[in-house]
Amino acid sequence: MQSRTLLRRLTAAGILAAMGGTAFAQKAPAAPANTLLGVNCNAPPAYHCPDTACESSVVTQPGNTVERKTRRTYFLDCPAGYKAGDKVNVVLSLHGGGSYANWQRNYAPFYDQKDKYKLVVITPGSPTRVWEAGDDDYLHNIVDSVVGAIGKANVDRFILAGHSQGGATSTRIICTDYFKDKVDVRISLSGGRNGTTTRSNRGFGTGGTPVYQQVPGQAATPPGPIAGAGGPPGGGAAPAGGPPGGGAAAGGPPGAGAASATNPTCDFSTIFENGEYESTPAETSPLADRFGCKARVKQEDVVDPKAGYVWDATRQDPGSDGWGHYPRSGRAQVFVFPGCKDGRVVADVVRLQKGHTEGLEPNVTEKLVSLAVSAKGGKVKNGSWNPPPPPPAPAGIGAGPRPAGAAPAATPAPAAPRPN
Repeated sequence: MQSRTLLRRLTAAGILAAMGGTAFAQKAPAAPANTLLGVNCNAPPAYHCPDTACESSVVTQPGNTVERKTRRTYFLDCPAGYKAGDKVNVVLSLHGGGSYANWQRNYAPFYDQKDKYKLVVITPGSPTRVWEAGDDDYLHNIVDSVVGAIGKANVDRFILAGHSQGGATSTRIICTDYFKDKVDVRISLSGGRNGTTTRSNRGFGTGGTPVYQQVPGQAATPPGPIAGAGGPPGGGAAPAGGPPGGGAAAGGPPGAGAASATNPTCDFSTIFENGEYESTPAETSPLADRFGCKARVKQEDVVDPKAGYVWDATRQDPGSDGWGHYPRSGRAQVFVFPGCKDGRVVADVVRLQKGHTEGLEPNVTEKLVSLAVSAKGGKVKNGSWNPPPPPPAPAGIGAGPRPAGAAPAATPAPAAPRPN
């Protein structure tokens, strides 16, 4: 009797062991289709500004994806229909001093072009609202994880963009050991030119004495510069509470004047954009000379009936042309240096009647992207660098990235008046 009972128990244990082994041998569920690092590429971009009246609670959002090593967030946007193995162009877009990740994302709305040009757009944010060397590891970690998820063989181009102090930061990091073998194209958005510019002297900063303090018959105080707050040369943080739009060092926009005639130690295509009321780029460029380009020529203007999404509402009393006003329709002049060797692109884009903080209009945004993707790529794909394996997912409830489609937690609006 005991032997029969023992036999039944052994048989049952064997069946359970077999079932358990089968269960454990099953593969983990595959990632949902059309996702990248948990982001649903088919969903409308989170926290996209409306055409008008974009709220502070929107533009101050920090991101929908978590960088696992630092636990800092960033925005990740990917093409609709994206699937593993697709060829893409990666854009790393840096905000200006005093700004936020989502203000930059809507100031330079590359994500509106992601489906047409197969863009994976990374928009990180500095917790101090000013980029410093201490942020470099965070940027490296993001690039490691995104390229690791995409696969280096699938990165056609790596594009580094930055507005104001973010543009100055792109100048600082582009030829560092980490980025020099990755960046194919630099897009400077009022963030310094590889070559000289002439300041427009249309004011830059506070805009002078508020109207209610002006005395009739007395000259108003001229527009003053925005005070820096310890940021790198070419763009400091804005004063407390604002503006979401990028500060600048005393004296004018980043990179304006002869001091910006830089000659970088690594090679990349370069596209410079700024407002007519900020500065005028020279007809020559050191990089155009390096790449054997022909003399600069003017292309057809880009016309934009539709305005950009964001502006700086905190400095409009009385405001200044150089700093910028509310969003309006636009027209931009496009200049290119043709015939550059090795597929390089060197170009200047000047937005007429615009200043430092008026968000890019849709057609000029597309022009910048089309110029960038016309340049030679392949540094990541053909280089020796390989992204490291991702860190293990942290343990604990709520420690990992948010599920695909989940809204990121809101952050308090800044003390400054909301951008409209």
